[in-house]
Amino acid sequence: MLRSCYRPIERCLGLRSGDGLLWHMDLKPHASGDFSIAVVQANSSLEDQSQVFTSPSATYVGVYDGHGGPEASRFVNRHLFPFLHQFVTEHGGLSADVIKKAFSATEEEFFHLVKQSLPVQPNIASVGSCCLVGAISHDALYVANLGDSRAVLGRTVSHGQKRKVVAERLSKDHNVACEEVRKEVKALHPDDSTVVMNCQGVWRIKGIIQSVVFKRVSLESYLKSQPCECSFIDSVSRSIGDVYLKKPEFNRDPLFRQFGHLIPLKRPVLTAEPSILIRKLRPEDLFLIFASDGLWEQLSDEEAVEIVLKNPRAGIAKRLVGAALQEAAKKKEIRYNDIRKIEKGTRRHFHDDITVIVMYLDHQKGSTNGRFKQSSIGCTTAPVDIFSNTDETIEEIDDTLPLAKRTQRSLN
Repeated sequence: MLRSCYRPIERCLGLRSGDGLLWHMDLKPHASGDFSIAVVQANSSLEDQSQVFTSPSATYVGVYDGHGGPEASRFVNRHLFPFLHQFVTEHGGLSADVIKKAFSATEEEFFHLVKQSLPVQPNIASVGSCCLVGAISHDALYVANLGDSRAVLGRTVSHGQKRKVVAERLSKDHNVACEEVRKEVKALHPDDSTVVMNCQGVWRIKGIIQSVVFKRVSLESYLKSQPCECSFIDSVSRSIGDVYLKKPEFNRDPLFRQFGHLIPLKRPVLTAEPSILIRKLRPEDLFLIFASDGLWEQLSDEEAVEIVLKNPRAGIAKRLVGAALQEAAKKKEIRYNDIRKIEKGTRRHFHDDITVIVMYLDHQKGSTNGRFKQSSIGCTTAPVDIFSNTDETIEEIDDTLPLAKRTQRSLN
């Protein structure tokens, strides 16, 4: 029954877009308005994961951008919200401490998974994920972030007798490309001169993991899926996972030493402590954009807000993804339609996986969302892999059903 319902609704919408690696959901209601999701895959395995939980009293948004592989982001997608709901119940409501506990518990559980998996999958110790969470509860907005995914608010401001919409960034990018973050990391490691390095104009932590730098080859080679040499570098200073940069014992493990990056550690060089913003929602707050860095590499905060402001709601997340792909094509001096023909894996040479969630905030105007039933509760999860037709996504949706029931009890 679930397969017959979810597969055509949750999966096939993306296949109608003309891009076989693009999945989207045009518009669904939540207690405060509407939301829209879109995901485009570039990597061989989709490393972006995302979800939206809706209930009459709370809405949660999660965007998880993996690096080194999809294992960490998939793990966070399955475990962070259940921990959040558990701690909301135990502490009698949402708070910054509750969110931090949920992040910490997810991190610890992933450590356990890494220990168990190391004999058969040594590279899992070098897999990690950025983690961006938004929560709306009782007119309060919470934004928690690890890494360089980003939340941006579109809100109206007055200039004399005129009003305009501006972009307000609500999250902090934990990326050593930012001078403030480099200073923060260096201050935590005064005895380690190589904790942050500038190599060929790119700032890196210990010279490894997340961003990808490719050697130039011809467009014809890209389109024919010719192999290309690449190197991986780390630019984020906070994440879930990346255990080998947090636990010195993993660098001493013989299995990991054989297959992994050998980085001698005196102390962790990454942390899973989220930065958290708490903000009371106001009537002038119009919409929120939650997106992985794949979007922000192509569009500025202001450009994204302008697109949302000037276009219809239905399909707005897909429109933002499309604008990012147009910009990526322009940078590579090729046509947008050429990018849409490129297979996963090879496509990573042109753009990253991109996840976008747009949340409209209608209730701040004094109205309620009539399409959202007060008894409604559910969780919308993007596919684990856009290209795959396996039942893995269906199983993850099945997992959310008992989660939704537990959450309803915790929020009532």
